[in-house]
Amino acid sequence: MAPAYYCPLCRQTFFCGRGHVYSRKHQRQLKAALERLLPQVEAARKAVRAAQVERYVPEHDRRCWCLCCGCEVRKHLSHGNLTVLHGGLLEHLASPEHKKATNRFWWENKAEVQMKDKFLISPQDYARFKKSMLRGLDSYEEKEDEVIKEMAAQIREVEHSRQEMVRSVLEPQAVPDPEEGSSTPGSCKERNRQVSSSSQQPSDLDLPPAPKLDWMETGQPLTFIDYQDIPGVGNIYSGAIPPWMVQDEEQSSGSQQIGPSYEEFLKEKEKEKLKKLPPDRVGANFDHSSSTNACWLPSFGRVWNNGRRWQSRHQFKTEGRNKQQSRKEKT
Repeated sequence: MAPAYYCPLCRQTFFCGRGHVYSRKHQRQLKAALERLLPQVEAARKAVRAAQVERYVPEHDRRCWCLCCGCEVRKHLSHGNLTVLHGGLLEHLASPEHKKATNRFWWENKAEVQMKDKFLISPQDYARFKKSMLRGLDSYEEKEDEVIKEMAAQIREVEHSRQEMVRSVLEPQAVPDPEEGSSTPGSCKERNRQVSSSSQQPSDLDLPPAPKLDWMETGQPLTFIDYQDIPGVGNIYSGAIPPWMVQDEEQSSGSQQIGPSYEEFLKEKEKEKLKKLPPDRVGANFDHSSSTNACWLPSFGRVWNNGRRWQSRHQFKTEGRNKQQSRKEKT
């Protein structure tokens, strides 16, 4: 009997040995797997002559599955904030490890020999890709410089317009006076002479003295409000308590407590605890507020319920019989 053989493509164990690779099922699975990988390889081949350089985005970290090597491979090549599209896949396809794994995969799965070259990149093609990548980087830098220059021009235009607007707001617009406009340099000189002569004149001029107004005269429309002293009521100047420190009548009448007291709160808390206990418990009906003397001793049955002690034994027996009968009826 042939040993068990697990096929990773079919994901199944076969006991016919390696003869499974010649079956129609295996060849169909192999063809479908190669067709899934072939579009990605063809897109990478197009980038050999014209490499595309873009700004890095998180989507450029995507990986693809290499069927020949059985591992994940970076699809794009990223460095810093730049990404070369299909650079990672081309680098892997041109590696010697991938070439060895491809030869082994083709031998083990008996794939078509004509399709093997489609999944390999020659060193000449990879060198051509490096040159196109350098050209792509140069063109990308030129585009970035142009974009930066355009942004700088826009910023300068905005700054210039802002400065013009600020200058127009800050500079007051002088309204021309018709009299000043008709004046000549000679008239300005005469006005300066008059000002200088007036400044040289003595200050003790024969001007009429200003009349002294008496506010107590009856003819002046003034009102005098004298100091008003209310008897029995002081103010802050006479040493009385300021009005903002005087207590209201409601507060001074008595300190009224708002809400229940602390003792009432504790009682309500005990009642809430008792509500959670079973109502038929021992001592549930006991009156704790009843007055008892020092020689008090309970003389009734069931400890804290009503009845005599000798009755508790009979009640216990009857309850036991009832429980047994109910159990028998259920069974």
